[in-house]
Amino acid sequence: MTELNEPRWTHVALPVSELDRSVEFYERLTSLVVVRRVNGENMRVAWLSNKGQVETPFVLVLGQFLGDAGLRFGVPSGGAKMPILAPWAHLGIEVPDRADVDRIAARAHEIGSPPRWEPMDMGEDIGYTTAVTDPDGNTVEFAHNQKIFSRIQELWG
Repeated sequence: MTELNEPRWTHVALPVSELDRSVEFYERLTSLVVVRRVNGENMRVAWLSNKGQVETPFVLVLGQFLGDAGLRFGVPSGGAKMPILAPWAHLGIEVPDRADVDRIAARAHEIGSPPRWEPMDMGEDIGYTTAVTDPDGNTVEFAHNQKIFSRIQELWG
């Protein structure tokens, strides 16, 4: 196990209006799986990550505040939706094949959440990409050949 000996990028946290619906969305459209759930008195939380991601774990934390518990953080009460990542701000997921982008866009249409932008080739630096909207209005981009992962590996690998 790698020891924590310097600051490390570990997670992004998003408020959600209904935790179970959001977890289902991310499990259906991404490769993320639930690695931890916490059901507290004031908040329900789910951590999602790539299965088996041990060397550089990164987690999407989804949190549903109960009652007025979120007000101190600026999150509306009563399960109101509060998109944080929109219209262009997004979570980015790189997929291995161009066909994966098309498959995810088609699946988004099937579940009633059509893409924010349909699949398109954005050139060498961005790749082939689409973006879908999660149940709270946040944007999730799926890209093939964006090369973020490989460029970082080249830089420090």
